[in-house]
Amino acid sequence: MKPTVRISDAEWEVMNLAWARAPIASSAIVDELSARKGWRSRTIRTLLDRLVKKGALTYASDGKRFLYRPGVTLEACVRRESRSFLDRVFGGEPAAMLINLVKETDLSADDIKELKRILQEKEK
Repeated sequence: MKPTVRISDAEWEVMNLAWARAPIASSAIVDELSARKGWRSRTIRTLLDRLVKKGALTYASDGKRFLYRPGVTLEACVRRESRSFLDRVFGGEPAAMLINLVKETDLSADDIKELKRILQEKEK
């Protein structure tokens, strides 16, 4: 698998289907995204072509069908996007991001307990 690639917001929609349901036929991707997002078949097929060119998706022929599989892991893409977001929005400072998220998010007692546990491990 390729380490990671830059994926647009629209391409994330396609990749999420591939990660969840691989191998997945192009027709299933088109049907799902047409219904859910209102996108045209040609738009979706263009996204598939771009993702294949980037190495984010691979495909194999199965008769007349094309079956798609991820060429990159979800974890690698999330790491890349997280780093990009952190750099763009918080100047690369993870503490600033975490503080903002904790202040702005409703956390359950269990969430707070888990955060405390993680922070205590970090102190060691």
